[in-house]
This record gives sequence, structure tokens and C-alpha cells, in this order.
Amino acid sequence: MVLHEVLLVADATTSSSGLNAAGLTVMVVSIGSVLSLVSYCLYRVLSLPPVEVEEHIKGPLEIEPGGSEDAD
Repeated sequence: MVLHEVLLVADATTSSSGLNAAGLTVMVVSIGSVLSLVSYCLYRVLSLPPVEVEEHIKGPLEIEPGGSEDAD
């Protein structure tokens, strides 16, 4: 009896028909559009010009402490 059930399960798994033409088309279009969008975004981000780091650094000497005269 167990052998018969195993054979039925094996037969059911091998007889799957896969995707039809519409399903395959939708899958190819969706995966292609996602890959295109990711590629475009990576290209745009990685092709940006370098930014000078020294323009954005704020050292502690430029910060004026306020209210430190009367700490009590």
C-alpha cells in the first residue's frame, strides 16, 4: 500500500506542465523590468562625481558654546 502511494506522488510530481505562454511572458517582463530598474539606479549612483569631504566637515572650533558662562 505504501509503495502504491509513493508511486502516485512520484507520478504527480513528474506530470506538472510548468508555465504556459502567458505566465512565462509575465515572469520574463517582471524580472526584466526589475533588473533594468536596479541596473539604472546603480549606474546613476555609481556615476556621480566625487564630493569634496572638506566642505562638509565642521570642526569643534567653529561651534560656539552657548550658556557656559553661568553654569549654575
